[in-house]
Amino acid sequence: DGETKEAIRELVEEEEQVNYEKRMGKKWLSDLQPMRTTYKKEYITAAPAVILVFKVPFHDDEAGVRHNHWYYEASVSISVGILLCALNNIGLVTVTSTPMNCGPALRRLLGRPDHEKLAYLLPVGYPSDKATVPDLKRKTLSDICTVHE
Repeated sequence: DGETKEAIRELVEEEEQVNYEKRMGKKWLSDLQPMRTTYKKEYITAAPAVILVFKVPFHDDEAGVRHNHWYYEASVSISVGILLCALNNIGLVTVTSTPMNCGPALRRLLGRPDHEKLAYLLPVGYPSDKATVPDLKRKTLSDICTVHE
């Protein structure tokens, strides 16, 4: 709903402003310049839907016995990758966002358990006619992959 998206945006922008002004170093900010990002995150309220993905390292069963979720970091990343492909396949787009330091506040806002950690924030919708994508150079396959036959 619009109220929740506005509250999410406010929390994210508050932390991101601190990140941009105090936590991120000059090199980091310089590296971000080609992407033209700022602490302002209009896309959160502009998108028809916002998906927040939380990592869950364990759960307690009905008897109170704790069960660890091994490999939850990799599982969440793989699952989000599959979600991104599915969204793209039906013509939807997103900005893959990993807002720093606002996970606990977002978790409280949404009533999520204390042990969950925010992994991704994904505003989802159809691409805007005004959308632009930075012209970033991709690494070649040989830069990221070694094939042994």
